[in-house]
Order: sequence, then structure tokens, then C-alpha cells
Amino acid sequence: MSGSGFAQFIPLILIFVIFYFFLIRPQQKKIKEHKNMVMSLKRGDEVITSGGVVGKIEKVHEDDKIDLIISENVSVKVIKSTIQSLLNKPNTKK
Repeated sequence: MSGSGFAQFIPLILIFVIFYFFLIRPQQKKIKEHKNMVMSLKRGDEVITSGGVVGKIEKVHEDDKIDLIISENVSVKVIKSTIQSLLNKPNTKK
């Protein structure tokens, strides 16, 4: 009787394993990659914010803020975590 009771939980366990490998694990990996990207931002990087604003980083502050140049003589302050993606890094070769 107890063997058949355990057999009823096998499909539930399999569903959890499938959810972990197809949903939870990839999401954790994506969050980790975004965090690493945000931590590596520096002056001159061209980025896109989650609001769709494209700009170049002018200054990185220690309190999780960034000064972003979005146009000539126009600079805005944004929170680091709102940076969605990095367009390109500046060439450091001279």
C-alpha cells in the first residue's frame, strides 16, 4: 500500500523537475547575467534603458545611479538596474 502511495507522487516530482530545468534555472541565469552586465558598466558605454532611452554613460555614481547623455547638452540620471542592454563598448585601442 505504501509503495503505491509513493508512485502517486512520482508525476508531481517529475513536473517540478521539468519546471526547474525549463523555467526556474534559465531565469536565474538571465538575472545573474544582467547583474554582471550592470556591475561592469563604465564611462563611454552605450546602453538602452528599460524605458527605451538610448544614451552614453557619462558618469557612474557609487549609489547605483548613472549619468546618461541622451543628446547634446542633455544628461539624465538613471538607476543602474534600469539598464536593459549594452549596445556597444567603446574602443579602448588608440
